[in-house]
Amino acid sequence: MASDYHRPTRLPPRMFEGFLGAEDPAHLSRVAHDTAAALLSRVRSDPDPAVVARLVSYTDEHGIDAIAELWSQASAKSLPGALWRVYLLRTLIRQDPQGISLAFQRGTEVSRTIDQVVAGAPIPAGPAEVRELADQILRGLFGGDFAVALERAAAFARVVAAGFVSLADDADASDAAHPDRSGQLTQRALRLTQLADEFASCARLWRRDSLD
Repeated sequence: MASDYHRPTRLPPRMFEGFLGAEDPAHLSRVAHDTAAALLSRVRSDPDPAVVARLVSYTDEHGIDAIAELWSQASAKSLPGALWRVYLLRTLIRQDPQGISLAFQRGTEVSRTIDQVVAGAPIPAGPAEVRELADQILRGLFGGDFAVALERAAAFARVVAAGFVSLADDADASDAAHPDRSGQLTQRALRLTQLADEFASCARLWRRDSLD
């Protein structure tokens, strides 16, 4: 999923300066880990609501590319990898809140797990509610229990994935005019399932103090 966001971008002043001039993969990896750790440590030590709010909405102003250039190549089981994936999930939700909320609602109907409870979204959850949930999860990374925030993200992604699978089955049976629709929905489900697995792995590592 990260490969969609590799376009060059002009980074904002005073943020992510260490990335500038980075050329080799080892240096990029070191910068990614160092900036993620420094950012998280600074904000969590003094979670000023105004600062957290700016970080949550950072990609609204600067775009996902600014973060992708720095963190998207990090391992899925790393601190920068976890931060990147939460920002990516939030971006996916904000790009298609109607579709995501529809899939989430369907997922709550077909899922037999407690994921919808863990995710913490109201039921029914419309576009505004899923957008707010994404912001809540990101705020939780900076000002709450980091592992719980990742577990909420994982649970949400699993519910939405289940919803997309169900919607794909419907499309397969009834949408002869759009034969690619089912495959597209299935692909979205697979991507979200992968994200959920990565969030869950990062949450476990964080609880063991092994996410770096």
